[in-house]
Amino acid sequence: QEQLVESGGGLVQAGGTLRLSCVGSAILFDISTVGWYRQAPEKQRELVAHITNEGNTHYADSVKGRFTISRDNAKNSVYLQMSSLKPEDTAVYYCNVEESYRNGERLSFWGQGTQVTVSS
Repeated sequence: QEQLVESGGGLVQAGGTLRLSCVGSAILFDISTVGWYRQAPEKQRELVAHITNEGNTHYADSVKGRFTISRDNAKNSVYLQMSSLKPEDTAVYYCNVEESYRNGERLSFWGQGTQVTVSS
């Protein structure tokens, strides 16, 4: 059964760093775009960053220059290095993997989320 498990969240002071990890099982990472989303209380879930299977990255404007996404297909893993954290980065962070098949079919998988709290 497909599964994504995130880790690395926690409580950090403003200006600090955290590294989130996401490991997948039974998911084809090498044909997938993988990314991180976040959802703060009473706000909609938003894209933080994603990286395609060709290595192209996209970041939300609010995290550009502070966050770095990377992937390791051999380990079925995606990472989010977060630095210069701000209180407004506080949210539950979710890993997402979207498989893209040649017939146009796409399958999306989500992790359970990991809490990131940045204190001022």
